[in-house]
Amino acid sequence: MLHATTVATNAILEMRGARTALVTTRGFRDVLELGRLRRPLLYDLSWQRPTPLVPRRHRYEIDQRITADGHLEPPADSAELARVAGEIRAADIEAVAVCLINSYACPEEERRVAAELRALLPGTYVTASVDITPQMQEYERTSTAVVNSYVGPQVHDYVTVLGEGLREAGVSAPLMIMQSSGGLLDAPSVVGRPVQIIESGPAAGVIAVRKLSQLMGLDSVVAFDMGGTTAKASLIENGEPFVAGDYEVGGGMNITRGLGKGAGYALRVPSIDIAEVGAGGGSVISTDVAGSLRVGPESAGSRPGPACYGRRSWWPSAAPGRSTARPSPVSSASRPSSSLCTPGCSAVWDSSSPTPNGRR
Repeated sequence: MLHATTVATNAILEMRGARTALVTTRGFRDVLELGRLRRPLLYDLSWQRPTPLVPRRHRYEIDQRITADGHLEPPADSAELARVAGEIRAADIEAVAVCLINSYACPEEERRVAAELRALLPGTYVTASVDITPQMQEYERTSTAVVNSYVGPQVHDYVTVLGEGLREAGVSAPLMIMQSSGGLLDAPSVVGRPVQIIESGPAAGVIAVRKLSQLMGLDSVVAFDMGGTTAKASLIENGEPFVAGDYEVGGGMNITRGLGKGAGYALRVPSIDIAEVGAGGGSVISTDVAGSLRVGPESAGSRPGPACYGRRSWWPSAAPGRSTARPSPVSSASRPSSSLCTPGCSAVWDSSSPTPNGRR
């Protein structure tokens, strides 16, 4: 059973992942804010970095140090880990990322810290950065571990429910899930390293377009995929898509190109080169405080879905809005309203209604 999904990337683009904490070496609490000196819009003075997935109050420092040559000066103390675990428990944290300075040089120390935290925090999703990307460069490794934990619980629940449903349906074939790189990964590995399926759905679309282009005798094509939450595009040249060793997700757009970096969350995992924006057919249409229309990044999902589904939902979305919106005359005395419903649906968008995140 081969499967591709957008559950992980949607969690990031919609900012609906797990309540996450970071445990790191003392002095490296602010690595997520420091990042790299990159701006996707060099002359846009209003541009702001995306909000870190882990607030500063949920980043915990421990008195340990791994030197560049892998020595412990000193190792992490179990009593201090117990104290940190107590603070994490009190903060109602759902997932924890562990990223210690130079842990790639002594991975056993970071794995020990992660194992102790798992024992102290049963039911909490814990990621050790060396199990995802055991490489130097603290920012990229920390960001990758944080994203892995941020989407971990949601991906775990999704894969578990999917597996149970397949077994109930009598499907005995092993479940394999598409990776961001275009390969396949078994379900247990996906639960442990969900960061590798961030671009699962889009990657599957690119692989399908590659096969279709081969059948049509085309060497170079542009693959475009409009989904419910996002829109994706990728270039296939000489019969093969580009694969990048790292990329960024979130910040309104997923991107691998160097000149556009700095707008999202860095990931040090292989991925097909896909440009992705958080605006799909199911993206919710709303107005901001100035009265301007905005599309996404929130999505109405499939249940109850947009207003046009007729399932007692009032969320207007992009696809039916493009096909059935009926603009009203604009006057200074009244604001226009548009029916974003198909025939048979009685719901009408009221621009004063809040969207899923509270925006109107």
